[in-house]
Amino acid sequence: MNLSNRIAASLILVAAFGAGTAKAQTFVAQHGALKVQGNKIVDAQGQMVTLRGMALYWSQWKPAFYNAQCIKWLRDDWKVTVVRATMAVTDGGYLTAPDAEMAKIRTVVQAAIDLGIYIIVDFHETKNGNDHLDASKKFFGDLSKEFGKVPNIIYETWNEPDNTMIWATTIKPYHEAVIPVIRANSDNIILCGTRNWDQSVDEAAANPITSSTNIAYTLHFYAADHKDPLRNTAQGALNKGIALMVTEGGLSQASGDGIIDTAQGRLWAEFMDKNGIAWTNWSLADLKESSGALKVGSSPNGGWTESEMNPSGVWVYNRLRSVAATVSLAPPTRKRAGYPSPLAALEARRDANGRLTLAPGEGMGLETRRAAGAYFAPLIP
Repeated sequence: MNLSNRIAASLILVAAFGAGTAKAQTFVAQHGALKVQGNKIVDAQGQMVTLRGMALYWSQWKPAFYNAQCIKWLRDDWKVTVVRATMAVTDGGYLTAPDAEMAKIRTVVQAAIDLGIYIIVDFHETKNGNDHLDASKKFFGDLSKEFGKVPNIIYETWNEPDNTMIWATTIKPYHEAVIPVIRANSDNIILCGTRNWDQSVDEAAANPITSSTNIAYTLHFYAADHKDPLRNTAQGALNKGIALMVTEGGLSQASGDGIIDTAQGRLWAEFMDKNGIAWTNWSLADLKESSGALKVGSSPNGGWTESEMNPSGVWVYNRLRSVAATVSLAPPTRKRAGYPSPLAALEARRDANGRLTLAPGEGMGLETRRAAGAYFAPLIP
């Protein structure tokens, strides 16, 4: 093929593929707005998508990790597709310093948007959410007004209702009061916490929220304590048709400390992958606790080597990277109805002598010609 034909071919292929390639540069650009479809999370094309990532620690106790460099390192090196922003409510959190806490959330949400990953924003309520219902409404109202039109955010309305709460009369009504506040500004997925520290997902499956769509339910596990019985409960809930997300999945005991169980961690990872359940590991912080991914004193800005990670962090880091290596971020090839294939379009441009020609005004600049020629040279005979 001579130079003019190569340029023409390059132009047509760039035009055909250029926009799609640009959109595929980030995970969110590829998948778009997520939605609940039956018991699965699917993307804008209706394809099942499984998010995997890290949960940041309590925002008031590890605020330094709430920065864009940290989120970028997680995306680029840990290969996360989602992070969880864990905004403390009590214990010096949002109720005490709402502006400061919102500023941390705003920083990491904007980072996730800029980097093209998803972010779960968690109202990290550990007591009776109804006691702080007004604060929850204000927080989610402000957040959704500012960011409600972007596809990146997943809203988690109540972190962990404990075992004294009742789904039907305490937990579900709380969610039903907060959901309309978010829905006024956003159609994104809303995650609803379940009783018994997010383990009694069967109760939500038996009495799901019906006042809104695009609702999923929160499941938490700590692998050293939670094993087949909790997986069986989760499977039963899925079988009844609700979608689950694991926003805290740890290798340690439920206390966040103690022994870690990587064998059970593997079983949980396989269970979540099989069922398309998104998960974030607890937690991305430098802690003495065995659930902390990083050793005390590690930088909050990323750049961590395995020598700076706790055993839990090493295991999760390698799990995330190994899964990412087997999952292509390129969108599947799809034929667009009514449009000829790029090769058909290319062949249609040949004149009677078999030459490819450029129409008037279709010329390319020098740099574009050089780039296109170099890029497509191996592909064009």
